Amino acid sequence: MTDVVLVGCYTAEMGGKGSGIATFRRDSAGGLTWESTLVLRSPSWLVKHPTLPVLYATDETDEGAVSSVSLVDGEPSLLDEEVPSGGAHPCHLAVTPDGRFLLCANYTGGSLAVFGLSREGRITGRTDLVQHSGTGPNSARQESAHVHMAVPNADGSVVSAVDLGTDEIRSYTLSSEGTLSPLAVSKLPPGSGPRQLVRIPGSDLAYVACELSSEVLTVRETSPGAFEVVASTPATHGAFEGENIVAQLEILGSEVYLSNRGADCITSFAGSPLAAVADQPCGAHPRHFAMADGTCYVAAQSDDTITAFPLGQLGKAEVVKYPTGSPSFVLPLDL
Repeated sequence: MTDVVLVGCYTAEMGGKGSGIATFRRDSAGGLTWESTLVLRSPSWLVKHPTLPVLYATDETDEGAVSSVSLVDGEPSLLDEEVPSGGAHPCHLAVTPDGRFLLCANYTGGSLAVFGLSREGRITGRTDLVQHSGTGPNSARQESAHVHMAVPNADGSVVSAVDLGTDEIRSYTLSSEGTLSPLAVSKLPPGSGPRQLVRIPGSDLAYVACELSSEVLTVRETSPGAFEVVASTPATHGAFEGENIVAQLEILGSEVYLSNRGADCITSFAGSPLAAVADQPCGAHPRHFAMADGTCYVAAQSDDTITAFPLGQLGKAEVVKYPTGSPSFVLPLDL
């Protein structure tokens, strides 16, 4: 059973009300109790090393940095001094499956950085930095490149960077030294604003969450790192009038889940072709969510709460709220 839920947030530097990585202890019924907070600047995205008790956090500020955090004692503590991310507002991190490299998407900087990791999980230095360029038709949001996610494939040899600003997925080969070489560029519908790419295990298909067009694209990987659009699905089950901005996309078994900011719900999808099944209210501006033991935990950023509800009652579940400042990320862990 999951022991704790770690919560990343936005702090005062980004207009937020949080103070760092909060640790919530989780009881047998799924309830959360705040336990401690590791003070950091806007740790908006968290990722755990695949095998080691080490966590990495973005410092999503104008300067941009990455922090490494030890989980050895069951409570987060700073492992090393933060390192510059190579661009403004880093918003996503991923560790390659072999644990040798950390990938960092710099949103405002429009770049993708690679960092080497030691056998102990410490950041040894930046091994590469690739700068994107270009624009999209949405002048307010696509005035320049905005790398929003970097996704390694199953063996870590290919890294696909999702660029919201240019409506592209740019893929690279990742060398054993941590350097990137251009491999493929996949164009997505103009103005779609791709935010996240999630591969469907055991297939050549993947889903792309499109922030600006409020839809989920089904794409096929025709060759390593190259994608073509197969289908498009609206981001919510019910009709919604007004601006809706999608955020987090997750696959759990045969179900697909998406957070919607504006509609302020978690939407579930199923079937082929993909279709929305239910919308679950979850609090204002749900930026990120995660599942643990049948419970969904949501970072309702504008409500300053983590909300929780059982997955088995999606669409009509009772929502429980746990106060915390400007949450942006939730990470259930066994410690």
